[in-house]
Amino acid sequence: MNAFAPLFYEFVRSVNPASRLRFAPTPSGFLHLGNALNFTLNWLAANYCSTPAKIQLRIDDLDNDRKRPEYLDDIFESLHWLQLDWEAPPVLQSEHTDRYSAVLAQLRAKNLLFACRKSRRDLEPFDGHYPPEFRQQNLSLDDPDVAWRLQTPPDFPLPDVVLRRRDGIPAYQVASFSDDLHFGITHVIRGLDLEDSTRVQRYLAEQLSADNFLKINFLHHPLLLDESGEKLSKSAGATAMKTLREAGKGPEKVFQILGKWLDLPGDSAQSLLESLHRKLA
Repeated sequence: MNAFAPLFYEFVRSVNPASRLRFAPTPSGFLHLGNALNFTLNWLAANYCSTPAKIQLRIDDLDNDRKRPEYLDDIFESLHWLQLDWEAPPVLQSEHTDRYSAVLAQLRAKNLLFACRKSRRDLEPFDGHYPPEFRQQNLSLDDPDVAWRLQTPPDFPLPDVVLRRRDGIPAYQVASFSDDLHFGITHVIRGLDLEDSTRVQRYLAEQLSADNFLKINFLHHPLLLDESGEKLSKSAGATAMKTLREAGKGPEKVFQILGKWLDLPGDSAQSLLESLHRKLA
């Protein structure tokens, strides 16, 4: 049996009609097959109940430099192509920055943040580790053109992660944490590449005594890799759902890959759901 399958079965059994899940794509490129697998896993978990749980569609659109209207359209077209439904209307993160700023203010009041002007080039020699001495830059959080970083414990994943960018925009970690808490999300399925992000967001919850966030059931699924063994990136390449749609192909490939992950037969979301019911009966 695929090692992921029993983990998914256990996760599915924890979902009930009062649960809330979410799709959380970013409109920074055309979505790929890995995104499709994630969407379908969430949909299967939500719809396993006799009365399906709710799925929120949240558009993580805070990155003004990378988002494009065609990428936003691609999200909806991809979900329709997969024949997956969600709770309307969608949530746009760009409409909730005041709430993210309030979370940042709480963290600031607890003296958990520090100001930083170090660039990615400055950090390159340290192989992803943020040197503790960089915390002492004699900068104020109110200075212009500074990032706000979270001071984390030693040996922490994503050490001293950025929570507000130098342009003042709240970063992914604080926005995702705030949304999942605010909207009462109870179950999250995300890729293995986001395990460290989960730990960061749980740390935020611990510091802010956000007990409901700490109750969220997280499951991290395998990543779909390209021919070179790298995780897929958003593009208009062969693995983009847009490419398959424009070639007149259906989503069967997505469901067949997922069927192998879950040891279930099926070439549609509905047939996989029926197989899941039989498997767990």
